[in-house]
Amino acid sequence: MTTQISPSALSDKTLELLWARVRQRGDMPGFSKVVTAIVGAMHGDDDREFNMTRTVLSDPTLTQRVLRLANSAMYSAFGQGINTVSKAVIVLGTETIGHLALGLKLIDGLAAASPDTSNTRDEMGKAVLAGQIARQVASSSTQRDTEEAVVCSILHSLGRLMVSFYLPEQWAQVQVLVAQKSLDENEASREILGLALDEIGRAVGKRWGLPNGLVESLKDMPPRIAPGISHEPLEHADWLAAVSTMSTRCASVLSVEGDAVLADLTLIAENYADMIGLDVSFVLQAIETAQKVAADEVLLENVGDSAGDEKKQLALALGKPADSIQILKRGVGDMGSGAAASTNTGQMMTVALETVYQGLGLSRAIAFLRNHDEGKYIARKSFGDGAEELLPRLRFNDAYQPDVFHASLANDKMIFVEDAQAPGFINKLPRWWREELGASRSFMILPLMLNFHPVGFIYGDWSASLPTAEIAPNEVALLDELRALMVKAIERRCHAEPSWARAMH
Repeated sequence: MTTQISPSALSDKTLELLWARVRQRGDMPGFSKVVTAIVGAMHGDDDREFNMTRTVLSDPTLTQRVLRLANSAMYSAFGQGINTVSKAVIVLGTETIGHLALGLKLIDGLAAASPDTSNTRDEMGKAVLAGQIARQVASSSTQRDTEEAVVCSILHSLGRLMVSFYLPEQWAQVQVLVAQKSLDENEASREILGLALDEIGRAVGKRWGLPNGLVESLKDMPPRIAPGISHEPLEHADWLAAVSTMSTRCASVLSVEGDAVLADLTLIAENYADMIGLDVSFVLQAIETAQKVAADEVLLENVGDSAGDEKKQLALALGKPADSIQILKRGVGDMGSGAAASTNTGQMMTVALETVYQGLGLSRAIAFLRNHDEGKYIARKSFGDGAEELLPRLRFNDAYQPDVFHASLANDKMIFVEDAQAPGFINKLPRWWREELGASRSFMILPLMLNFHPVGFIYGDWSASLPTAEIAPNEVALLDELRALMVKAIERRCHAEPSWARAMH
C-alpha cells in the first residue's frame, strides 16, 4: 500500500532537500554578503546615503554599471553628467540605487553560478529579460521605484531557478505534469513538491534576508478579467507582483519562436494593462523596447564591457588610475554643479572623499573633522578595505604637536609623503598613525580651513603592496579646487547653524 505524504510534510521535505543541495553546491547567486550590505544601507538608521555609496564602491564593476545606468536616457529627467556614486545616490535616492545594485548583483550572481543545465540557463535568460521589460513598463510611473520593479521581476522566477538548478529531477517531473495534465507550473509544482514555485521563491527570499516588501511581491498575480472583479488601484506590493507576473509571462513567450508570439504578447498586455495603470499600446511598446535594450546589453557585455571592467579592476589593483586627472575633474564637477547648493555638508564630504579615493587610486580615504568640545580631530567617514573598522580608533588631540599632520593643518598646505617608512621620517609621524595606519607606504593630507582655523582634513594612503605613489602638479590644482568647494559647503553650514560652526573651532 502506497503511503500518501501530507502537503505540509511534502513541502517541509522539499525545503529541507533544497537547503541541503544549496549547502552542497554553494548558494547559487553567491551574493548573500553583498545583499546584506545593500539591504542594510537601504534600511539602516545611520547615514544611509553614505553606507550605500560605500557598498557600491566596494565593487568596481558594480560602480561602473551603476554610473552607466544613472546616466542613461531613463534618468535624463534628473540631469546628465553624474560622475560619482555619491551624486547618483543624492540625485536618484538610496532606495533606487539600492534596488539598482541588487538587480545588477543578482544578474552577476546568476551568471557566475555557471549552471550546468540548459533548463537553468534558459530560466536565467528569461529572468533577465523580464527585468528589462519591467524597467520599461515601470519607468512610465513617477510614483513607483523603477529599479524595485526590476528586482521583483528578476526575482519573480527565483523559485523556478532554484528548483531547476538544485532539484533537476523534480523539475523534470513538474514539466512532465504540465505537459500531460495541462496544468500551470505552480499547480504542477504543488503536486510534486508540496509548494508552488512562487512560494519556494518567497522562502528563498526570506532566507537571503531580502526586504519584506520585496519578498511579499514575489507571488503570481492572475489578471483581473473575471466579471465582478474590483478595478481599484492596486496596493504597492500587488502592483509590483502584477508587473513582475506580466513581465515574466512576456519573457516566457519571447523565448519561444513562432507565429503566435505577437498574439500571445497582445493578450498578456490586454490582461494586465488596466491592472498596472497603462494603455495596451504602451505595454506592447515597452516590451519591444526591452527586447532591443536586452540585445544591446548582451552585445555590450560580450564585446566591450567585460574588457573595460577587467582594465578598471587591473588599474585599481595597480594603484592610481591612468585617467586620474579626468576622474578628479569629473568629481570636482559634481561638487561644483548647480545641485551642489542644495547638497548638505555631509553629502558634499562624501562626494569629495569618493573623488579623492577613486581619482588617486587610494587604498583608504578618511575624512576627519575637528570637534572643539572634545578638543580632538575625529575620523567620520571612510572608503577602502578595513577602513570602517578603524574609525573608532582614529582620533587625536587638536593641540599642536610637531608632526606632519599638525604641520599641514597649521600651514593650510596639502602634504604628500612618498615614503612614510623612510628611517629619517619616523619622528615626524604621530603615535596614533604608526599604531593604526603604519603599514602604509605613502599618504596625503588635504587640510580644510575656515577663517584661518582648521575644521578638518581629508586623509588618503596607499598600501605597501602598491607601486610608489605620486601626485602631479595638475592633480594638486584639482585637489585645491576640491577643498575650496568643501570649505564653501562648510561655510554655508556655519551660517545656517552657528552652533555647528562653534563645534568646528
